[in-house]
Amino acid sequence: MVFGAETLYNQKLKIYTKHETIYLGKRPLVRRRGRGGNQFRSTSTGKVGHQAKYPRFPLSEQHKGEIIDLIHERGREAPLSKVRFEDGSVSFVPAVLGTKVGTILNFGLKSTIEKGNVISVQNIPDGTIICNIERHFGDGGAIVKSAGTDATVFSHGEEGVTLKLPSGKFITLNPKNRAMIGTLAGGGSTDRPFMLAGNKWRSFRAKGLKYPIVRGVAQAAYVHPHGGGRHQHVGQSSTVSRDAPPGAKVGSIAARKTGRARIKERK
Repeated sequence: MVFGAETLYNQKLKIYTKHETIYLGKRPLVRRRGRGGNQFRSTSTGKVGHQAKYPRFPLSEQHKGEIIDLIHERGREAPLSKVRFEDGSVSFVPAVLGTKVGTILNFGLKSTIEKGNVISVQNIPDGTIICNIERHFGDGGAIVKSAGTDATVFSHGEEGVTLKLPSGKFITLNPKNRAMIGTLAGGGSTDRPFMLAGNKWRSFRAKGLKYPIVRGVAQAAYVHPHGGGRHQHVGQSSTVSRDAPPGAKVGSIAARKTGRARIKERK
């Protein structure tokens, strides 16, 4: 087919002619998600609207807060404690096992080693179970925040305080970093089956995750680089360069090796 005056408009992958508009295809889903449109972002419905982090109190100050409510936030397995402090300010922090409404939480270096209290790791003895740990002092808690998880204070040294994470790895942190005593609540919440695909879609939607995941070879050729053909196969090398353009950056990206790992026979 021959067109007279045609103009290629790359942004929307269209060809404009005098009589009609011909669509060349659509961009792969991974590329459209990377643009960050509203349809791919996590929903705000049912969210508390605040970050579940410690308030930024100076290290030398001692504060007390009362738990006035326990809240479930969409997209978060662990429940949140709504804490009101002496000055009337309210913060949301993850709740540990055994948390009740009316419990008093202590924030500061002089706090006792009791569930829910927030203390710097330098004042927490070895073998103590902790959670919601700050990676850097003042960030309000960044690691060990999943439901049912906890870490263990392993040792105190000159380089810092060493913790054993739920994965089994060890990490050394600044002694000033704060942590909460106890194990986070909500463990086992992900073990329950969804039963309905719609429920799983809503759960993933609340976190901004992709669901359902469709194989590239099952799609059409104009939708995905692996699509098309008489049979469901890639038809080309599935390993692409790290510098590949977004439209072609699917499959094994910058893979060092592919295929099944073969065990070498000992001689």
